[in-house]
Amino acid sequence: MAKKPTACLALADGTVFYGQGFGAPGEVVAELVFNTAMTGYQEIMTDPSYASQIVTFTFPHIGNTGITPEDDEAPDPVASGIVVRWDPTDPSNWRAAGDLAGWMARRGRIGMGGVDTRRLTRAIRQQGAPHVVLAHDPDGNFDLPAMIAKARDWKGLVGLDLAKTVSCAQSYRWDQGAWEWGNGFGAAPEGKPFKVVALDYGAKRNILRSLVAHGADVTVLPATATAEEVLAHEPEGVFLSNGPGDPAATGEYAVPMIQGLLDKDLPIFGICLGHQMLALALGAKTVKMGHGHHGANHPVRDVETGKVEITSMNHGFAVDSQSLPQGVLETHVSLFDGSNCGIRMENRPVFSVQYHPEAAPGPQDSLYLFERFAASMRTRRA
Repeated sequence: MAKKPTACLALADGTVFYGQGFGAPGEVVAELVFNTAMTGYQEIMTDPSYASQIVTFTFPHIGNTGITPEDDEAPDPVASGIVVRWDPTDPSNWRAAGDLAGWMARRGRIGMGGVDTRRLTRAIRQQGAPHVVLAHDPDGNFDLPAMIAKARDWKGLVGLDLAKTVSCAQSYRWDQGAWEWGNGFGAAPEGKPFKVVALDYGAKRNILRSLVAHGADVTVLPATATAEEVLAHEPEGVFLSNGPGDPAATGEYAVPMIQGLLDKDLPIFGICLGHQMLALALGAKTVKMGHGHHGANHPVRDVETGKVEITSMNHGFAVDSQSLPQGVLETHVSLFDGSNCGIRMENRPVFSVQYHPEAAPGPQDSLYLFERFAASMRTRRA
């Protein structure tokens, strides 16, 4: 006898998926995206760039390695919920400190299993990332017309500034380095580290660890910090972090700050939303993508060397390469769709990429970009 559904996913076009709920009971409205990563579901759930999004995984076995606090990219899960093929199994991993369903229940996040995620992924690819309502009710009671209406009425991510909601409330220092097998997280650099100010638009912890691992003494400032507040720390370099939402909305306060730094000859490095912020500050434009890029297997070509890197990505907006002004070069492009994945200023130590060189999860083909940032600060210091 089939089990009664305890979870329901309603799309704005009226399509409904049923499944078994896990994690916290409740209901949430969000944008639905698919992620093709085969590992790292905990890092994905705690990546602030997934604010106001529900993630469906194309890999069917989610939850099999459990949960460990070391893998959190933020203090709490930020993604609104997840949709998976198979219900999470008991964890089987020596690092596991708990199970996915229990962790999500404690953190107030909704999960749904038993869904044909291939069909769901096709729907996302064909119509773009839809607005949806995800509900979990142990008794299986769902008001479908009301759920569909909520999905249709939700305004979505366009025009929505989410960086403020996931940014830190006040400045702090970060001194934890990269994780090493058998040794745990590394220590702060010895000698005379580079003073780096990181703007927190939703920064992942592994980005900050990667900065430390490459010789930085990192001070993190809130997303709304001004150029004067950044310069008061006398930085040798400025980092612009990843984050969620519409870059044009966040740019209302981030762009003037970045423009205030561009004439100071400071090395600047941006990732993801930070890449989009830098592009806007230089005069380019951003556009909403259909279903975005979400996964740990995205090929990117370095335009200047021809090298191909396999990268981690998580973004639903992109820089319009046709809008790049003179003096700003396109350095990387996606081999999936040709969209922009990197820029740099001519004759200036200012550059950014759309993808995540710090991985977590994903390959480390692009970790050299942190060394490039360190080298630019080394040159400036010399």
